[in-house]
Amino acid sequence: MQFYENGFRGGDPDIRNAASSRRDRGPFAPLPEKVDVLISGCGPAGLCLAAQLARFPDIETMIVERKPGPLEKGQADGVNTRTMEMFQAFGFGEKVKRESYWVNQTTFWTPDPAQPAHIKRVGRVQDVPDDSSEMPHTLINQARIHELFLDVMRNSASRLEPDYSWQVLDVTVDPNAEDYPVTVTLENTGVNAGDTRKVRARYVVGCDGARSKVREAIGGTLHGDAAHQAWGVMDILANTDFPDVRQKCLIASQSEGNILILPREGGYLFRMYVELDKLNPDERVSSRNFTADDMIAAANRIMAPYTIDVKEIAWWSIYEIGHRLTDRFDDVPAGEDRDPRVFTAGDACHTHSPKAGQGMNVSMQDTFNLGWKLVHVLQGRADPSLLRTYSAERWVEAKRLIDTDHQWARIMSAPPGQSELDGAGMPRFQKQFIENLEFTGGLAVKYDQSSLVGAPDHQDLAKGLIVGKRFHSAPVVRLADAMQMQLGHVADADTRWRIYAFAGEDAAKLYGLADWLEQDPQSPIVRHTRDGEDIDSIIDVRAILPATFDTLAYEEMPSLLKPKKGRYGLQDYEKVFCLDHKDQGDIYEMRGIDRAQGCIVIVRPDQYVAQVLPLDARAELTDFFAGVLRSA
Repeated sequence: MQFYENGFRGGDPDIRNAASSRRDRGPFAPLPEKVDVLISGCGPAGLCLAAQLARFPDIETMIVERKPGPLEKGQADGVNTRTMEMFQAFGFGEKVKRESYWVNQTTFWTPDPAQPAHIKRVGRVQDVPDDSSEMPHTLINQARIHELFLDVMRNSASRLEPDYSWQVLDVTVDPNAEDYPVTVTLENTGVNAGDTRKVRARYVVGCDGARSKVREAIGGTLHGDAAHQAWGVMDILANTDFPDVRQKCLIASQSEGNILILPREGGYLFRMYVELDKLNPDERVSSRNFTADDMIAAANRIMAPYTIDVKEIAWWSIYEIGHRLTDRFDDVPAGEDRDPRVFTAGDACHTHSPKAGQGMNVSMQDTFNLGWKLVHVLQGRADPSLLRTYSAERWVEAKRLIDTDHQWARIMSAPPGQSELDGAGMPRFQKQFIENLEFTGGLAVKYDQSSLVGAPDHQDLAKGLIVGKRFHSAPVVRLADAMQMQLGHVADADTRWRIYAFAGEDAAKLYGLADWLEQDPQSPIVRHTRDGEDIDSIIDVRAILPATFDTLAYEEMPSLLKPKKGRYGLQDYEKVFCLDHKDQGDIYEMRGIDRAQGCIVIVRPDQYVAQVLPLDARAELTDFFAGVLRSA
């Protein structure tokens, strides 16, 4: 993290100077009449989006929540490795690593052939494959994640805070209105319950759950099916003689059902998903009146010969598995040619079982995809048609999630006779778990070719940085100070594009690229950076050289890689990197970078690889950014 760019200021560097234009949020302050973006719902999707937008005080953002205050406990807990990479960009990845439980191993238990009424451990799997990510798979209370996003919002220049006790009643769009075409009717759910207010917005994002009022208002419907299977979930403090209670466990009993155990942060708490009863096709889980005692009794039957003695239940819930998806994630009907104004994200547009640990993760990735696009459009850097790519990209990934989770939920609920050895020498649910590791890590997302994702014509130059997939970090050393670090960690959630220029054998190609980027009228930096802005305000260039720091001379680096920034024109020393010299890994070897030729890797603001190009591909570089950004 860099600070002091515009002068020394003591205290916590995460707390930004407050913008003078921020909204008055006193106890009797009225709601605004107009906003740029109105977000409905303070779940993970809504807060992830609000945290991105809060960075920009010139964008008036409002987030409403029908509850009287923030979430305190319960709900989701799994944070996959892709989301941990995103948390690093928001600045709180290390906090989550320190506070959370790390899922290192997953164990599998099935009926003991010698005594089928008892369970027996049959396998273990490393939960995060080697070099799939530099970040761990973690488990932590969803409420804590909310708090970390809220801290980002409170500490931003906007000082953004949610408007609690307000819910969306209706949303209408006037396609003919140029400014603030969306009218939102809000209803108070607190001390002034029933009072309504109208707020006009440029854009509205519904992150308001499976019963989304925003989705209903734009004619969206969740389509899908239910597995007609009741499950319970509880966060508990308990004693047990089950030996793997501090490891993630998948347990299948002979006839009593299945359990998923997830250890939680703090060393004592753990979560259990417990299979209860099958439901009739026309039956809802609420009609069964299951209790926490029913879950505990079922858990003891499934885990025999082991027992569990529950001391405290921190949170519990009963649910049934359903898999549902909307036709689109915005307000533009099929066949209509216009730019969207209203969007849905998270459970508002896709629901599924919680046992694959994807719900919260995919919801946040929805709005991480949308946030930078809204900023680009609202700041006039991109045409509003950019927003059409949100539904196009995220619907495909949600469909993949639904299909994969559909299969996984049925395998988890199948009787052991239907999920025994599947020709691979292991239970079917263990084999499926291994096959799904890239997916459950959030690493299988691959966006199709579009204006934001180029053709993979030069993929051989960087075989491990796949066009359309997330930028896979690797160890480097910062040249100026010999700092060992992960290259991917230079990318904050600041909506900037990244160009990583990997030098080849001829360093002159890299230097020539840097000079062209800095000076040529056709350079995307020259074309898309506004007068008075720092040279890296929209496109941040970093260089990586295939040598160790002690063999390179920082003073010989081109001026683009030593830019002077801020009101004092202070030099930025953090643009040039080289090979790790302490055997942490060679980034060229780890990511398949062509050592002879080098390459350019363009990375989107949401950390996905947009294009791989040769170092001398000037016209292609110009054309790519011209297809996304407006000329300054």
